[in-house]
Formats: sequence, structure tokens, C-alpha cells
Amino acid sequence: MRVIQNLYARTAVLLVLLKLSVAQYEHLGYPPGYPYPEQEEYTAPQLDPDTPRIQLRLAGQKRKHNEGRVEVFYNNQWGTVCDDDFNIHAAQVVCRELGYVEAVSWLPSSKYGKGEGPIWFDNVHCTGKEKTLAQCQSNGIGISDCKHSEDVGVVCSDKRIPGFKFLNTLPNHVENLDIHVEDVQIRAILSSYRKRIPVMEGYVEVKDGGKWKQICNKDWTQFNSRVICGMFGFPGERKYNPRVYKMFARRRKPTYWDYSVNCTGNEAHLSSCKLGQAVLEKSNGTCPRGLPVVVSCVPGKDFAPTLMTGFRKAFRQEQPLVRLRGGAIVGEGRVEVLKNGEWGTICDDKWSLLSATVVCRELGFGTAKEALSGGRLGQGMGPVHMNEVECSGFEKSITECSFNKEALGCSHEEDAAVRCNVPKMGFQERLRLSGGRNPYEGRVEVLVERNGSLVWGTVCSEGWRTMEAMVVCRQLGLGFASNAFQETWYWSGEVSADAVVMSGVRCSGTEMSLSHCLHHGAHLSCPKGGGRYAAGVSCSETAPDLVLNPQVVEQTTYMEDRPMFMLQCAYEENCLSSTSSEVPANTYRRLLRFSSQIHNNGQSDFRPKADKHSWVWHDCHRHYHSMEVFTIYDLFSLNGTKVAEGHKASFCLEDSECDEGIEKRYECANFGDQGITVGCWDTYRHDIDCQWVDITDLKPGDYIFQIIINPNYEVPESDYTNNFTKCRCRYDGHRVWMYSCHNGGSLSSETEQTFPGLHSNQVTHR
Repeated sequence: MRVIQNLYARTAVLLVLLKLSVAQYEHLGYPPGYPYPEQEEYTAPQLDPDTPRIQLRLAGQKRKHNEGRVEVFYNNQWGTVCDDDFNIHAAQVVCRELGYVEAVSWLPSSKYGKGEGPIWFDNVHCTGKEKTLAQCQSNGIGISDCKHSEDVGVVCSDKRIPGFKFLNTLPNHVENLDIHVEDVQIRAILSSYRKRIPVMEGYVEVKDGGKWKQICNKDWTQFNSRVICGMFGFPGERKYNPRVYKMFARRRKPTYWDYSVNCTGNEAHLSSCKLGQAVLEKSNGTCPRGLPVVVSCVPGKDFAPTLMTGFRKAFRQEQPLVRLRGGAIVGEGRVEVLKNGEWGTICDDKWSLLSATVVCRELGFGTAKEALSGGRLGQGMGPVHMNEVECSGFEKSITECSFNKEALGCSHEEDAAVRCNVPKMGFQERLRLSGGRNPYEGRVEVLVERNGSLVWGTVCSEGWRTMEAMVVCRQLGLGFASNAFQETWYWSGEVSADAVVMSGVRCSGTEMSLSHCLHHGAHLSCPKGGGRYAAGVSCSETAPDLVLNPQVVEQTTYMEDRPMFMLQCAYEENCLSSTSSEVPANTYRRLLRFSSQIHNNGQSDFRPKADKHSWVWHDCHRHYHSMEVFTIYDLFSLNGTKVAEGHKASFCLEDSECDEGIEKRYECANFGDQGITVGCWDTYRHDIDCQWVDITDLKPGDYIFQIIINPNYEVPESDYTNNFTKCRCRYDGHRVWMYSCHNGGSLSSETEQTFPGLHSNQVTHR
């Protein structure tokens, strides 16, 4: 008994000591990277009477709506916070005070531009648990030795605190205060709109304090509607019939939010709009004008109903001036502009959410979710057309914005990119991955209608390739495909979904949904059946992007006559024309030689599809083949007829050279790993075997020369349109020249039409 009592006593002492030790370090807050505990339900902060009453907002040159320079309203004046001693715990307090779940990071040295007014806080020390920045230790409000070049900024999470309630703690209305609400939605009210996808018309509702509320239409403007439509993926707004909504509002009493909204029209998100006047409700609970706000949005061309398809085809569409490249999903990518018939990129100097939003609207999407810099979605090639772009937000095209025509000091490492808001089409709910070890892999299961009800089933893997896998990963918002599987016996999947419900799937790789690809209708055809042979994928957030340097091809082209007895290895690999089998060993073959410099401009390393153990040893060349065919070389006559061809097996993929600051990772020597690192390039020199086209039988004349990289799509890439290079070629019987070399998609469509052969790498070599 005494032993048990001693045990209880010791346990009690240990608990007390543990409590004291935790309390001792509590003031230090949580370590960096430690997940802060989330509040299940928001409760309004109870502040001591002597705590200064402040309001916060995020301002400056934003690249996302939930980031910016920290500004503080105190003593009827907006001011800033100095970055001295500021850390992630202080950022945590700021973000939670603004209604976000947590802080992602903080940025010193006025990264969002210099603010104005007093610097209200300096040498801020927070534990991360304070209810307001005013509770953190500092030099004292208004006491600072900083300049505005030291203004601090924060990046908050996208996620809002559940049940967050906007509170204006100051007795007088604060002008230019950002709007903070838990969520926003367009709710379809009329029965004719409730079943439509996407939702384009209805009440604007904000979630505040865990409840959905309508907004009073007093002082509501078309600029406000423009911002709301942009948030939900629509480039613009339109008029609607107010009479039917008046009738509905009379039948069902609305619940109004306490404030009005004040947008200028160029904001990317409601959070960047300013709070309007407090709405004084009448005794019967209605707002002064008695109606909730309604918006009606105009969808972009990719999301509009296609009733006039035949009519549209009768007219030739104009060449766009702007496009996105290298993005995983619709509405994101590197921004490229067309100038003087050539596509080029935009330098990220001064690149902001405002300019990104102009691009998004121009392309038929909504406002920008994010303005990306530093070549985050891959690097382009060719010229940098624009630098230091600054827009008002109302331009029809990014080409109308002011910019510096000189791209001095700008490299493709600074290419600007965007992520746009796109309409919610519900595609993600019609597809799932089942049985995988993580959310990024599994057997593909689709939701289809059978006998009047919706059922899940599998996809036939017959002919299932990288392109189909790409569409699946895009539809699920999981990035790019890293693998396409024709056997999935190792993933159990849902037993109820074993039956094949889709077969004969063929995708170009650009579709938004697997159902948009070509596939069999009601009459399925799947010889091996589903089960272990159902289609599967694994997805990745990043992908490589191989691009050939066309200038190197031009500069290194020459002609060589080589005797057959020195070409035996090449003969065994079918690198010579078919007539070479009919000639004696002492005759010569005429070879068109050139070098290939293949860059990886993507976001992840390029690796061979085949695992190392399955590489094929070639005894003649004394090397391993990691891909059956890596590049194809074709010569066409000017009428498009192929007159000569060659190919290159990937006998060795390695980093020949890299951009400054990047280390080589792949080397072929001693059966090493093969691949091309991001920011590096593999140079196939002109004097390597099979790095040629056999032109022995070619007549003198003018031709089109074409190189295709990764022709069978064996390895997934972020952009296949730039995988081929074309040149004009002149052969006079004694010499050969290459000129006008360019990559696929680098010129305007009108210029490209003058070059026979491929106009897209997705046309042949399936």
C-alpha cells in the first residue's frame, strides 16, 4: 500500500515539475515550422482597457491577396511596423488578427514597397499567442528609430479561421480598412440557375461568425460586381433582371451583413476591397433599400456554353497576343507575349497581382490568385519582351500597360507567371484515385451515369499513355503526370468500382476533364478487362521541360563523307538510310552533322522512363540505352514530303553544363545515373555516332529540317509544344546551310504556316 502511495506522490511531483518547465518556456512561443494549434471556433478577443485599440490591413505591391505590408491604424492615422526583431510569431499574431488561420512567412526591408505615415511598432516581441499586435512587447506605440525602407510584410495562409467574426474595435469608422470575412460565395437563387455549372448568377454572400449573410445593395456598384465575378473565375459582369429577385426577397427575409463594400474594380479579391459604411438596419430587419446584392457574371470562352459552335467555326479566330505556358492546370503558366511575330516572356521586376489580373482577364479567366516570379513555372526561351510592367487594372490587354522596353539585366530566371481564378466546373468530383499509398497516385476511377443512376467504375488501360494521365492529374488539381500505368494489381481500389465504365480513351493532353477526351460511347471495348489491368496514374506538382537551343544547330551544321566500314555500329542501330544495306563497305555515306544542346527549363529533373536495371547494353558502342528513341531528325521537301530521316537513342543523358550556381547531378561514366538537372543542358556533339541525317541520296535543293525531342512522350513534361525545332536547309551538293532555326510555338501562327512538317508535337508519333 505504501509503495502505491509513494508512486502517486512521485507522479504528482513530476506533473507539477512538467507544468512549471512548460510555463518557464511558454513566453518563447512555438518553434519555427511547428504547427500552431487551430481554434475550432473563433471567439472575440477580450482586451484589457489599457490595451491600445488598433486595426490592421495588408497593403503594397501584392502577389497574393493574403499577403502584403503590415499597416496599423492608430490615433486616426495609418502607419507601418518596423522589421527589427520581427519574427514568425509576430506574423502569426498579425495573420490571426486579420482572420487567417496562420502565418506562412514574413518579409523584411519593405519587400511590398515603402509605406507612409508613422512607424507605430518597432522591436516587436510576440509569443504567437497574443490576441492583437498591440499586446506584444515593443518600444512603445509610436516610438521607433526606423525608416520606411524597413517596413515589414507578412504572407498568411489561404485558409480562414472557422467562425471568424469581423470586429471594428475602434469607436469611429476607419476609412480604407480591408474587408475580413471567413468566406464568400455566389448562391444561385432562381431555379433556372441552381442546376447550372458554373454558378454565374445569384446572391453575393459572406460568411461572418460562422453564418452566411447577404450584403445590402445600398452603395453597391458595378466595380464591386466586377471584383466578385473575378474572384469566381469570370472576366466580367453583366446586367440581370432585378424584378424576379425583388419577388424572392419579399418571400424570404434576408440576413444582412453589418457593413457595405467599397471596391475600385481592380482588386483581385474581396479581401483587398475596403470596408464601407456600417449598415443601419430598419426595425423590420431590411437594409435601407431593402434588397440583397445580386451579381451576374460573364464566362470566358473556355467555359461558355457552346450552342454556337458551328457559327464560330465559320470565322477565323485572331492570333492572341498573350498566352500561358508550362502550367499544370488551366489558368496558370508562364506569361508569354507576341511581338513582331515572335513569342517572348515578361521580366518579373515590379510584377504584381494587378498586372497578373490583367493577363488573367484578357485570357478569359477571372482575377489572379497569384503573381509568380523567378521562373517559378519554368523558364522560356527567346527574347524578354517586357520589363517593369505596371497596370491600372482596367486595360484590355497586358500590352496596353506601361512597361520598360529595355529588359536590361533580365534573364529567363526572372520570367513572370500567373495563377488565375477559374470557374468551379465540378470536374474534380467526377474522378478519383483509389488504392494508392498517397493522394498523388492510384487506380483511376470515374463517375458515370448508368441506368439513371451515378456509379463509380474503372478506365480500360488499353492504349493508356502519358497524355491521358496528364489530363487526370490536371482534373484532380494534382499537377503533372509522373507515370501512366496499364496494370494496377498492386492498388486494391474500391471493389464496388471494379467494372470498366470507360474505354478507348485518347487525349491531346490539354483537356480539362477526361470526359472531354475521345472515348468509346455506350459500347465499351476492353480486351483485357478492368481489375488488375485498369488504368492508373501517379502525379507530381512539378515536371521537366526539354527545349533545344536552335542557334547551336545553325552554328554547328556541316557535311561529312564517311566510309561504310567506320559506320558499322550506326548501321546496327538503323541510323543510316535504307539504301546503305545495298552498298559495299568501301563506299562513302554523306552525313548532315550538327550538335544538339538540350536544356531542361522545367521545374524538376528529366529522368529516363526505364529503371536502371532495364537499360539495354549495346556491345558495339559499349554503352547503355536508357530510352529506345530520344530524338528524331527529319528532312522535308518544301511541299511537306519526308525525304530523309534519322534518330538518336538516348545512349547517355547527362549534365554537360549548368547555369551559374547549379551543380551537375548526372554523369554517364561507370554506369552512373542518367538525367538532365533543372537549369542544366545535355550537349550531343556533332561528332557523336548517329548525331546526323544520312543525305547520301538527297538531291540539291531547299528543304525543311526538323528535330523532335522525346517524340513518344515516354517522359512527362510540362510543355510538349516546344519539343520540336525547325530550320530552313539549303544543300547545293557540296555544302549545306541551316538558317531561320526556331523552336515549336516560338513564332506567330502565320509565320509557322510557312514551314511544312509538324505544327505541334501532338500530331504524330503517338
